[in-house]
Amino acid sequence: MYAIIDVGSNTIRLNVYSVTKDDFKILFNKKVMAGLAGYVEDNRITQEGIDVACKTLSDFKYIVENFDIGNMLVFATASLRNVDNTDEALAQIYKRTGINVEIVSGEEEAILDFEGATHNLIDMNDGLLVDIGGGSTELVSYVEKKISNAISIPLGSLKLYKKCVDHILPTKSEYEKLVKTSVKEIEKIDEIEKKKYSIICGVGGTIRAVLKLNNCLFKASDNNKIITISNLQKIVESFKKEDFDTINAVLKVCPDRIHTIIPGATLLYNICKYYECDVIMVSNYGVREGYLYSRVINKM
Repeated sequence: MYAIIDVGSNTIRLNVYSVTKDDFKILFNKKVMAGLAGYVEDNRITQEGIDVACKTLSDFKYIVENFDIGNMLVFATASLRNVDNTDEALAQIYKRTGINVEIVSGEEEAILDFEGATHNLIDMNDGLLVDIGGGSTELVSYVEKKISNAISIPLGSLKLYKKCVDHILPTKSEYEKLVKTSVKEIEKIDEIEKKKYSIICGVGGTIRAVLKLNNCLFKASDNNKIITISNLQKIVESFKKEDFDTINAVLKVCPDRIHTIIPGATLLYNICKYYECDVIMVSNYGVREGYLYSRVINKM
């Protein structure tokens, strides 16, 4: 068995897998909405943020040791990658927990997203993959199931929330700021050609939360993995209008993301508009499974 811990900007997640030479199976998972991006001041993670990371990692380590799981690998993405005191934070985490945390670069995170997502999606011949995290967003263009470009932009759902929103839900003027900030960052992308990508592969907790909201609002099956661009447009427009039914649906299906789902959905919609997307196919797998392949399965 292998335990993979992903220290993200929104969440810290523990997944435990049984692994063979060719495949894996998720045995159980646990997440904590640590919100580490919320503890960044002057581009440094605060002592309080480091304390939250240490407490969560210690709790997860206790679980791993008590289940007698032989192998534990821990990595961090934008939560610790994009701050000025990364080394200080890593040193403190190791001293207090005995855990070595590997920092994954933005480009590698995008590649790992792709490797993880392609595990269970058949229709992945050509397209664009998008993973909206808390502190960054990864995009991968691919042709014939091969990566063309993999990039990371320094904007995610929690970071966007912190930049634009003062309270839990955005006002109308704050919503416009969400749109402008998203579009400004998207228009900086030059590595991935601005052209039509009919299908976007959606990865990560933000997009899975939008899928849950989509399935609730449009009465789709829980097994549905597709969001149409027209449905996504209706969702973001209802946010803008402060629609009660939509907010109530958020509280029903993803209450722990009440403050980040509007920024996340807004960013997703503007990426879809920019690349003329028709449909988002949501994968159950992503960076953690890609990391498992890269660090474990491919070395067997």
